[in-house]
Amino acid sequence: MSKKVIKKKKVRIIPLIILLLIVVTLFVASDMYFNTKIKNITIKGTSYLKDDYLLNIAEVIDYPGFYKKTSFGIKRKLEKSPYVKKATVKKKFYHVLDIEIEEKRPLFFNDLNKKIVFDDGSTTDEDSSFSFRVPRLLNKIIGTKKYKKFINRMNRLDDDILGKISEIEYVPNDYDKDRFLLSMDDGNSVYLTLTKFEMINYYDDVLTQLEGRKGILYLDSGNHFKIME
Repeated sequence: MSKKVIKKKKVRIIPLIILLLIVVTLFVASDMYFNTKIKNITIKGTSYLKDDYLLNIAEVIDYPGFYKKTSFGIKRKLEKSPYVKKATVKKKFYHVLDIEIEEKRPLFFNDLNKKIVFDDGSTTDEDSSFSFRVPRLLNKIIGTKKYKKFINRMNRLDDDILGKISEIEYVPNDYDKDRFLLSMDDGNSVYLTLTKFEMINYYDDVLTQLEGRKGILYLDSGNHFKIME
């Protein structure tokens, strides 16, 4: 009776080692890929928004993994801010995050609802973290179209002039339903109508002709100055 010979299977060590090396390499590479942190963040286009504020709302203040955050996700978070009109986010070589911000321009504080009003007509609650040098609108402007037109005209004012207006009051009369009274920080008053609103940009030029006198400047109908008694 012949003996049954049992053949031993040879374990192929080299292919097993190669497979193990591939698995380890993939694991290390994926770990490095997902855990490589953002090396640098650049922020452009801001005038009043601070970097820390933007980094916080974008949730990148702690420089997280470069590949864990998408450009679209960061952009969406930034544009949820009431102060951001548009955000552009780009990822660049060497793990750099480039952020460009278009801020909303604050135009005035609405005394009726206690809201800051921006150039696009949006509003937000007054925040002590931000100190905007903008005038206060004291009363209601009658008519939605007129209010939108007022915002449009306010957005045409130069920044330095906007900062010199302390209060604005809507004061229509029988002849002009678009008439406003502006109280200036220096004690002067200015009457304006919406069609001539941009004339206030020449306020500093007018001041040089007043020789320090205080009064009321009528720019709504004609250009004349009435000295205070």
